[in-house]
Amino acid sequence: MNTRIDKLITAGLILYVVAVFIFVFAPIITSMIFSFNSDRFASIPLGSFTLHWYETVYNDPDVWDAVQTSIIVAVSVGILSTFIGFCTAYTDYRYSFRFKNGYLVLALLPPTIPLIIIALAMLAWFARIGASGQIWSVVIAHTVLCSPFAMAVIRLRLQQIDLDLEPAAWNLGASEWVAMRYVIVPFCKPAIVAAMCLTMAVSFDEFVVAWFVSGLNKTVPVIILEILQGNVDPQINAIGTFVFVTSMTLVVIAQLLVTLRSPKRSST
Repeated sequence: MNTRIDKLITAGLILYVVAVFIFVFAPIITSMIFSFNSDRFASIPLGSFTLHWYETVYNDPDVWDAVQTSIIVAVSVGILSTFIGFCTAYTDYRYSFRFKNGYLVLALLPPTIPLIIIALAMLAWFARIGASGQIWSVVIAHTVLCSPFAMAVIRLRLQQIDLDLEPAAWNLGASEWVAMRYVIVPFCKPAIVAAMCLTMAVSFDEFVVAWFVSGLNKTVPVIILEILQGNVDPQINAIGTFVFVTSMTLVVIAQLLVTLRSPKRSST
């Protein structure tokens, strides 16, 4: 009887997961299909297969400028966020100090704040210092948003480390910096690369903050909104497919690296 109930529960959970995936990915897959549709308006039955909308996007200099801006911002944010996230995660792993819980709360706070609030605050701050509409303004804003994600990924990796490795390096004469370079960093390398991929994906997809602070330096999500305003344009499906494939590639790489374990050493 219990075995039958367990099977029913397992089947129910599988159906639930499948339903969630269908709910999440069905609109995306539909948009990808319509990106190859010759008809201007999304309708069924579909028209003939075409690459016209991709050719239109490819020949649009504004889209290329947005892609270039998004890549510059995403790479910069990935590097800065991963560095800050590593420093924060290592501080949490290595040190005990007063108000450490408050330090961690502040480090993990940005993702819990509504994006519109962060966007307005960033806009006001950049306008006050005369930096509104600059690429590096978007980089700073996205770094604030993405650093907690990098910190969480790297801290998860540090939980798997043998606590005796670093002290053993110190006992052998290594300084703290040398031990970090040859023990901590190599061990965390998969998580560091994963954090960089994840933060790049988050930055590449982020729209609200970029829309407020980017000015004329539009990112891809911002250019999508501009194309959509008052106009039904199938280019959106083509651009959306590119953004989805790019983001999913980065996320999948990050996930594979996060699940990577250090190889077990054979005993002698």
